[in-house]
Amino acid sequence: MNINDFIIRLEENKDYPLVENLVRESFWNVYRPGCSEHYVIHVLRDDPAFVRELDFVMVRQGQIIGQNMFMKTVINSDDGTDIPVLTMGPICIASELKRQGLGKMLLDYSLEKAVELGFGAVLFEGNIDFYGKSGFDYARRFGIFYHDMPKDADQSFFLCKELKAGYLDGVKGVYQTPKGYYVSDEEVEAFDKCFAPKEKLKLPGQIFG
Repeated sequence: MNINDFIIRLEENKDYPLVENLVRESFWNVYRPGCSEHYVIHVLRDDPAFVRELDFVMVRQGQIIGQNMFMKTVINSDDGTDIPVLTMGPICIASELKRQGLGKMLLDYSLEKAVELGFGAVLFEGNIDFYGKSGFDYARRFGIFYHDMPKDADQSFFLCKELKAGYLDGVKGVYQTPKGYYVSDEEVEAFDKCFAPKEKLKLPGQIFG
């Protein structure tokens, strides 16, 4: 793989259908039968919390083969203040190009741009085995917990990375997922009719049924 074969740029309006189809193909039957991520990204672009300056696509030979995006949100800290942070995703690489280092390349580039824009931290749901390679750690080690879950529950899926050293020093509290990520099954079903039919399968390891 030659890094010069790829470019990362901001998503443009004309990219939307291609990106949504890429996301659909990447997430189909992964976490549930079918997927909702392609509709989520469609909705989030119009959300006030959407960070347009951190909405990226990865391109090879004119073809979009990856994407990542960020949203603004907050930590409700124990002292009553709200701490501004970012959350991230969906992020994906075309299925046939996974496990070649492209996802980490896109992730690290995105995080560098978030640093340049002055954001302090990123929190989101992900796999520590992958995201730990880019400096993420368990959010609980920062004293930050996922909303609507007991603090003693397994929150190993909930990750954090400081973009500014010490940004979360002294911060203890609860992270809030932006409301735009919550979409109804009915809305997803209606949107999915815009795409080519695909078979929904119930597979081992899926989180949602």
